[in-house]
Amino acid sequence: MPEADDSRQDGGISGALSRLSGSVIALLRTRIELATVEFSEERERTKDMLMLAVCTALLGLFALLFASLFVIVYFWDSNRLAAVGAVTVFYVVLAVAVYARMRQQLRHKPAPFAATLSELEQDAAALRHKS
Repeated sequence: MPEADDSRQDGGISGALSRLSGSVIALLRTRIELATVEFSEERERTKDMLMLAVCTALLGLFALLFASLFVIVYFWDSNRLAAVGAVTVFYVVLAVAVYARMRQQLRHKPAPFAATLSELEQDAAALRHKS
């Protein structure tokens, strides 16, 4: 008789609820793992981009500084004010172009955790479909 009680428990409502809760926990675990992986990838990508941006900015600033000094020194005897003005206008135009590019990138940036959100939406749709 004890075998009949075990089979009834495995096939009954409590068994189904147990299997369902196990499935839900496994589903949540995989989604959390996916979010964790995406977060780690995003963090590494951000660190790399920040490092590259700092290096690029420093090297670019040195190049612009010496190019500016070259232009000003070259025209010092003939048109020093025009040279200083031209260098200043160049920097203003460059700053506006960089600002426009930054705004464009911010508008077209993909959403973080897109894969996780997509999977959660698919899970929700599947659950609504089964109900």
